[in-house]
Amino acid sequence: MHIGAVPSYLEREGSSLVYMADKLIKLSKHPDSGFYLYDTDRLVLKLEALKDRGEKTLLLGVSFALLDLAERYNVDVGDNCIVMETGGMKGRRKELTRAEMHEKLCYAFRTQHIHSEYGMTEMLSQAYSKGEGRYHCPPWMKVLIRDVNDPFSKVAQGATGGVNVIDLANIDSCAFIATSDLGRVFDDNTFEILGRFDYSDVRGCNLLVA
Repeated sequence: MHIGAVPSYLEREGSSLVYMADKLIKLSKHPDSGFYLYDTDRLVLKLEALKDRGEKTLLLGVSFALLDLAERYNVDVGDNCIVMETGGMKGRRKELTRAEMHEKLCYAFRTQHIHSEYGMTEMLSQAYSKGEGRYHCPPWMKVLIRDVNDPFSKVAQGATGGVNVIDLANIDSCAFIATSDLGRVFDDNTFEILGRFDYSDVRGCNLLVA
């Protein structure tokens, strides 16, 4: 079953993240699947009940909402729950590196790994991390790292720089995107997100709750 700690579809029907969460909730066909962002007390009770029953669960949430939940409740989600965050603070809280955020979430939810989704409104594709901190792209998506001082130059593998994305799924829109994220690419074509450029525009689905 799937639980979304994001705004509901009726509130933000134009959001790609909300559309994805709503689709997963409907596909699960589970009576406990749903949006719980504004009902954290009920969410905690659901998580505890699902843990006791040993049901496989996906807790999908915007990062600041998961941190708020973790700090307020310290709920043990159990071994059958996957916790997946979908991005940074976007102005809602102090920016943290993903490593710092995952450490906090692991401790609060008493889990070994935090899964993560990397995507944005401008992209039709997403990359996913299974908890090791490195994102895996689908075959039609590629991440390149540019020099922070020269946007027309690439850096060596393993070096830190600005994240560029090629998404061939963007057939009717721009397939080449220069983001405000900092990251690095490894020899196996996985990549890591380290943070954002200072003073970059605050954008994205985590601005849905204001």
